[in-house]
Amino acid sequence: MRMLITGGRVIDPASDIDRSADIVVDAGRIVSVNEPGQTPVGSFDRVIDAGGCWVVPGLIDMHVHFRDPGQEYKEDIFTGCESAAAGGFTAVCCMPNTMPVIDTPEKIKYVLQKAGNANGVRVLQTGAITVGQRGKELTDFAALKKAGAAAVTEDGHSVSSVKLMREALRKAAALGLPVLDHTEQPEIRDAGCVHRGTAAGLTGLPGIPEEAESMIAIRDMLLAEETGGAIHLQHISTSESLELIRMAKKRGIKATAETAPHYFTLTDEDIIVGGNSKGNYHRCKSPKGATVDTHRKMNPPLRSARDRQAVIDALMDGTLDAIATDHAPHSIEEKSREFIKAPFGVIGLETSFAMSNKVLVHDNGMSPSRLIELMSANPAKILGCGGGTLAPGTRADIAVLDPDEVWTVPASGFRSKSENTPFAGAEVRGAVVMTIAGGNVIFER
Repeated sequence: MRMLITGGRVIDPASDIDRSADIVVDAGRIVSVNEPGQTPVGSFDRVIDAGGCWVVPGLIDMHVHFRDPGQEYKEDIFTGCESAAAGGFTAVCCMPNTMPVIDTPEKIKYVLQKAGNANGVRVLQTGAITVGQRGKELTDFAALKKAGAAAVTEDGHSVSSVKLMREALRKAAALGLPVLDHTEQPEIRDAGCVHRGTAAGLTGLPGIPEEAESMIAIRDMLLAEETGGAIHLQHISTSESLELIRMAKKRGIKATAETAPHYFTLTDEDIIVGGNSKGNYHRCKSPKGATVDTHRKMNPPLRSARDRQAVIDALMDGTLDAIATDHAPHSIEEKSREFIKAPFGVIGLETSFAMSNKVLVHDNGMSPSRLIELMSANPAKILGCGGGTLAPGTRADIAVLDPDEVWTVPASGFRSKSENTPFAGAEVRGAVVMTIAGGNVIFER
């Protein structure tokens, strides 16, 4: 299909473009980015009027859980890709902590073959660092990469053995395979389920200290320095970790890091229903009698207001490199348990742009180009997966976004199979108008 997208504000930080322009697409590729009105309209199968919208590289989420294989009742490759398309994403990176764990070439191939029959969203599958994620023996990184693995990660766990993590970084560096790092010291986290702060005191729920995150973050950045490898730190949530990342980057350590919208939007006090809490749909009583919301239980947990501001500052100043969702679907039945027994995790694909645009661009003055860098260009660069640009000759992965539309996040009705959003009832700003993957429209409002 030959397509013209006209009248929009084209934002492509990878090409240093932020201006009104027309984009020509043909045979699944971007042909040109032209001055407005300089492309003959009659020669196209479809002309898309993007007036008032941003036209950006398709968003890339480098941290999702599609629960396939093994827990398809929560999500599967097909519904996950539909949810991604509705959020403006044209590529997603799936974590390996499925049932069974993705730790062999055959399991990588299973996901990629299934994704080939989905809606056109590129599914990048990671492999586990250790066999069965048991922390005892490294997987065959070379075989995983040959099968199509985009990275290795132990997400859901940290590699507890320093010796094993050092060897993992060495082997991955030799293969040019990204290492995505779940930063959590399990002995310090222990049985915690909320941040060790105000909410833990008010609810009686066991707390997780900041050090559970920062101890592994600094350990693995130092190992990256020793080995010459690169490390990408996942779902960073604390001011302490952010200071360590700044120090590591100044030392020249090859470290990048991501956070998620809930860490720059909510705080630990938002788990308590009442006051400024709106739209809480899975309520239960805490040990001290406070009503709490299991849809705001995630790992790492929501942190303090100080941490939330530190995350915003780090997104603004370049300390953090990417925004990921950590999209983690769970069933209504699972999230309806008492807080301490409910699973960690929230969905986020369909609200990520709106929440990020509202908090970062509208409320805190971030440039639109910086937001798209965080949500598209930088994830592409970190994963080395292509995309993240509108440069002529590249695959036509494009999102058309309305930055000004105000709407309220619903409690249900998502394209995901699950409804465990922490943002139900929140007023957000920004909407996905259209998602184009490989030159095909895969979502249209």
